Amino acid sequence: MKLHILGICGTFMGGVAALARELGHAVDGSDQNVYPPMSTQLEQLGIRLASGYDAAHLAADTGQVVVGNALSRGNPAVEHVLDHGLRYTSGAQWLSENVLPGRETLAVAGTHGKTTTTSILAFLLDAAGRDPGFLVGGVPENFGVSARLGTGREFVVEADEYDTAFFDKRSKFVHYRPTVAILNNLEYDHADIFPDLAAIQRQFHHLVRIVPGRGRLVVNGEDAALAEVLAMGCWTPVERFGIDGDFDWSARLLREDGSEFEVRHGGAVVGVVRWSLVGRHNVMNGLAALAAANAVGVDLARVIPALADFVSVKRRLERLGQARGVTVYDDFAHHPTAIRTTLAGLRARVGAARILVAMEPRSNSMRLGAHADEIAPSLHEADAVVFLHRPELAWDAGKVVSALRGEGEAASGVDALIAALKQRARDGDHVVFMSNGGFEGAPRRFLAELGG
Repeated sequence: MKLHILGICGTFMGGVAALARELGHAVDGSDQNVYPPMSTQLEQLGIRLASGYDAAHLAADTGQVVVGNALSRGNPAVEHVLDHGLRYTSGAQWLSENVLPGRETLAVAGTHGKTTTTSILAFLLDAAGRDPGFLVGGVPENFGVSARLGTGREFVVEADEYDTAFFDKRSKFVHYRPTVAILNNLEYDHADIFPDLAAIQRQFHHLVRIVPGRGRLVVNGEDAALAEVLAMGCWTPVERFGIDGDFDWSARLLREDGSEFEVRHGGAVVGVVRWSLVGRHNVMNGLAALAAANAVGVDLARVIPALADFVSVKRRLERLGQARGVTVYDDFAHHPTAIRTTLAGLRARVGAARILVAMEPRSNSMRLGAHADEIAPSLHEADAVVFLHRPELAWDAGKVVSALRGEGEAASGVDALIAALKQRARDGDHVVFMSNGGFEGAPRRFLAELGG
């Protein structure tokens, strides 16, 4: 069948495209913004990409249109699909009907850390010789692709709570019917579709309701919001994880930056993780993945040493290079908690060196100002911050700048932002670009202008 994927450069939809191609379908797609890393992956797979949502991109022989959740009524491609009675579905529904039947699905849900935890879990299963399939909301460096079918029984999927499509307002993760579900953490986010935290908790409970009694729920034992979700009703064995506490799975930090920690299960030492990741949040991500792997019978003593070779996902504090003594990173963090934990991990690694942050408040919640009061505190470890203040930003970046512990300023465009960073950066600094979008290529442009 020939598939056209609307919103194909989104991390999830790009993964769907890769799986469809691997299944033998002819695939093309379109997106408003065609940008790496997903565009690069898709082009390498021979998938034709079109920029913009012009109805002309939908070929006459298209058998089915897979619609991403970024598209809504009024979009010209969507209107064409409806007016011409074309067969359409959502990415999550397509996955549930074409890939997941007959597999043991392991789903990774949570406000933060989904992509990293999904990648760690897939890596552990692969190290155990399981050859898992996976769909990750990013490109895991160890695999080089965001999705693959695999030949094994397990399929690992990043399970997003965002709604499915304009015609299906349920969270995407309810389509997956997992045997094992990780509930990594839960905070308020997605202010464009959820009025409050309780609304998100209700969606998480919908996920809890469909995990079978023979399965497993791996739950952050430190998270009060998740405890409230489970209190709504739970019919599946639960294993809780946390650091330095009385949990089923616990970690004891052997290095402050989180690059080495002891893993305990039921009070007994299982092994010691030594890896390149930093930060308390990544220790939690690792614990969750180890517990989920154990739930499907993986011998952890065998695979824990392999984590020394685990490389994080692209754009998760990804080190792009160094020039003039300045180290440049690209990071996806777009929620205050993710910003805070990422910078705390970097601080533990670099010590007293200066940290400069370039931030694009791009997510819907960020642009709407849902987290405006939390941004300055989340940047406590930054010595200087430059905000990209686009005209559509619904809140006053000046108020955030004035509340920063370190120096700060707002730039009206990417060129001005890069110029401001060049003026501030000096030998020994660490510059972190934070955005959940393309940032107009700012991280690599900055590195190139430094001479890297």
